[in-house]
Amino acid sequence: MLGPRTLLRGALAAARGFPGQVSSSFATGPRQHDGTFYEFRTYTVKPSKMKEFLDLTNKNIHLRTAHSPLVGYWTLELGGLNKTFHIWKYESFAQRTAVRTALANDQAWKEKYLSQMLPMLDKQENEIAYLVPWCELGSSEKDGVYELVTFNMKPGGPAVWGQSFKAAINAHVKTGYTKLIGVFHTEYGNLNRVHVLWWSESPDSRASGRHYAHEDPRVVAAVRESVQFLESQQNCLLVPTAFSPLK
Repeated sequence: MLGPRTLLRGALAAARGFPGQVSSSFATGPRQHDGTFYEFRTYTVKPSKMKEFLDLTNKNIHLRTAHSPLVGYWTLELGGLNKTFHIWKYESFAQRTAVRTALANDQAWKEKYLSQMLPMLDKQENEIAYLVPWCELGSSEKDGVYELVTFNMKPGGPAVWGQSFKAAINAHVKTGYTKLIGVFHTEYGNLNRVHVLWWSESPDSRASGRHYAHEDPRVVAAVRESVQFLESQQNCLLVPTAFSPLK
């Protein structure tokens, strides 16, 4: 059995592109050369304060987006209640640190939003994630709903399960019933976790599309191969807020 140091050296060699080393489409490519990452934030809001929270955020979100770009902002409709989910984009950890410092010194942000918003919250959670190298961040040309599916994979990393997972995602894409927005692999937070964000025209079109996909032999075969690496999964239906860039 290989020791941890040997395994680590092998992983580093694969990331650097040394010949003869095992690699994966998840573990190599843009992620090693592009520092762009995404912060996923989930806020649990006190039930009686949800409308007030959204109104306040809608009024003041420009104070936050002046510092870094917002990808999307949603409320959870199914799979969780009284929650908001938002994604922020950063080019580097240094940029995120600079943004956090700037926000701490932004009096308008603190007085008009933060001081009023924090008492409305019950809980805050965040994760840092990268887009997988074979996926570009997508968008939609019209309004719809979003589904965030979270997969907790078996330990071992993308070198173990990356190719079969990619095949399962592509099989769903080819059915055409939904649009892929992004596939994200966590770096901070719960590890061995992959988030997949989908767009659908409506909850009903999503439901009928999944029924169709589950009868497609290509999808069934791809999922059967990928599921052997799966520990658990969960999903939620997201509704874009009025101020969300992704509609």
